Amino acid sequence: MSLTQLLEEAAKWLAWMGLGLGLVTIIAFFVGWGAKFRLVGATVFSLLLSISSWAFLQSYTPPLVVNGAKYAPVVYDNGNDLVVAKAPEGITKEGIQPTLEQIAGNLKGGGRNRTMVHVRLRELSPDGEGISKPIVLGEVIRDIEKNITIPLKKDS
Repeated sequence: MSLTQLLEEAAKWLAWMGLGLGLVTIIAFFVGWGAKFRLVGATVFSLLLSISSWAFLQSYTPPLVVNGAKYAPVVYDNGNDLVVAKAPEGITKEGIQPTLEQIAGNLKGGGRNRTMVHVRLRELSPDGEGISKPIVLGEVIRDIEKNITIPLKKDS
């Protein structure tokens, strides 16, 4: 069962439970049961959980998965216009572009000052004792406002 299916079912069940508890609460007030105020709390809480589950379901977007992409952790994100990811071990030339597209597709616009974000995939090459040199394998530009990814040509 996926997360979205679980949230749909949870929201339905919690709503029905809240309505059922609401009926029992109304009966408790007419009959004069001692637990009537506890029932009010349980009813309100179950309805609140139902609404919260529904609201999260409306806002949830699953991450983008691109065929042929490898997982590459983001090692630098200035929160503005540059994201750098570390290339996984053994990545092929064919896997670079899908990996970049996946990273760029999963960027969210909230909090960024710019709509154009430069995404780089790089690896580190040893360049002496304790020194390494970054090698950029590929780059794309993500236009968050238009929801498109623009590949950049590499000169080498």
